[in-house]
Amino acid sequence: MSKSFKAGVIGVGFIGAAHIEQLRRLVNVEVVALADDVDAKKKADALRVPRSYTCYKELIEGEDLDCVHICTPNNSHYEIAMFAMERGIHVVCEKPMTTTVEEAEKLLAFAQKKKLIHAMNFNCRFYPMVYQMREMIKSGELGDIYTIHGGYFQDWLFYDTDYNWRLEPELSGESRAFADIGSHWLDLVEFVTGLRVTEVLADFSTFHKTRKKPKKAIDTYSGMALRPEDYEEVPIHTEDYATVLFHLENGAHACCNITQVFAGRKNQMVVAIAGNKSSLHWDSELSNELWIGRRDAANGQLVKDPSILAAGTTNVVSYPGGHVEGFPDTFKQNFKKIYADIEAGSASNPDYADFNAGVREMIICDKVLQSAKERRWVKL
Repeated sequence: MSKSFKAGVIGVGFIGAAHIEQLRRLVNVEVVALADDVDAKKKADALRVPRSYTCYKELIEGEDLDCVHICTPNNSHYEIAMFAMERGIHVVCEKPMTTTVEEAEKLLAFAQKKKLIHAMNFNCRFYPMVYQMREMIKSGELGDIYTIHGGYFQDWLFYDTDYNWRLEPELSGESRAFADIGSHWLDLVEFVTGLRVTEVLADFSTFHKTRKKPKKAIDTYSGMALRPEDYEEVPIHTEDYATVLFHLENGAHACCNITQVFAGRKNQMVVAIAGNKSSLHWDSELSNELWIGRRDAANGQLVKDPSILAAGTTNVVSYPGGHVEGFPDTFKQNFKKIYADIEAGSASNPDYADFNAGVREMIICDKVLQSAKERRWVKL
């Protein structure tokens, strides 16, 4: 019988609540407490979490935790993660890892020194058909990779009255759209192909030069309706949109379009990978399907069914064919692997993204920002 673990979740907006919900699907993890500086008790009651704190330090020092999940604005990730790790607690952190490369590197070095499990929530790695793409590429079915295309499209910041802390550089860092969702796309691409980016060329645009900031707090994706007098006009300094070109280490070329102002697309990621034998196309809005392209034979549509998928893929599939698995299941599969390493006491080439991946995302984002500002190719 596996060991049981106690987890605490810090920051309980949309994503923090998702962490709590999916942790409960792991039968050996109990969410014993949460911390939030807004309505902590109310959120704990709503989510049936036994205890609540308004200060993360009180949670960490007041509970006998095995792991903390950090789901707060990016500018607080460093101090919370360091505070937890100094007390020997394993850490799962939302992305981006921090607001600077220097902070991210310090966290990685400290986690390695303390021999703690350290993980990022790049959950998109664990869609079954994404994992299937990885297994097919590893087995040579695509041959040499030529090109990678795609993007990530959302509309939750479509109107100038849409507002969230991610719009504020002092909380989120200098990049918004690319750091927030472009990081998911790029992490998935490097994970699936096994190839690393070597050079970037980026173009950013901010279409809403100012936005109407609510004078009262609202949660991500809440859709709360406010009156004109409830807003104040503020300047915006983070990007609504990014297009980025990439060169990869094997000579392949890639490009992505990232936007949070694409009307009608709520949360769509698209990845298309072309090799010299065949190609693959995956769309998160049709997440249980994978299109396979061929030149000299019929194209195919592979639908999630563990009985016909690669052996490695079945490790991230929970249900039989015809039973859809999506966004919540990716969290569960990610957390399952993380807590397995916590139980084992060490991580050996984990499939989940660890702090190494978090640092890499920070470095790439830094170079993408530099490229957008200087309007030129930038090497990693």
